[in-house]
Amino acid sequence: MAIPQMNKYHGNIVKVESHGALSMAAVALSGGVEISAIVIETPESASYLKEGSQISVLFKETEVILSTGPVEQIGIQNRIPGEVRLVETDALLSKVALETPLGELEAIIASSEVKFLGLAEGDRVTALIKINEVMLSAL
Repeated sequence: MAIPQMNKYHGNIVKVESHGALSMAAVALSGGVEISAIVIETPESASYLKEGSQISVLFKETEVILSTGPVEQIGIQNRIPGEVRLVETDALLSKVALETPLGELEAIIASSEVKFLGLAEGDRVTALIKINEVMLSAL
């Protein structure tokens, strides 16, 4: 299995809320997907943190959680629906490639979880990413 990479997408900031040294930014991405991130910056300390700014959204493949069932009662804000396109299983870890409204999204999860979930090509899943695992980068 290849070295884990970052999932990277481009979008526009649609909302910024700040309190103290923290800011929560909502970013509109393609396909109607909105991703939120919490960052240790404010609009005063980071000029990119303003509504309308073009931004890159990044998160590690290893920070993606996959669900095959309902996610309404799970306390994770970032939810991206997708379809499994590829499953590469190794002894400990597996790479799962999804086709989503954003395009391809990759997850690295335990091979035992692939087996537990019964993941196969064509399955519908939801990718979940915690807000503190999403990074923002100015374009």
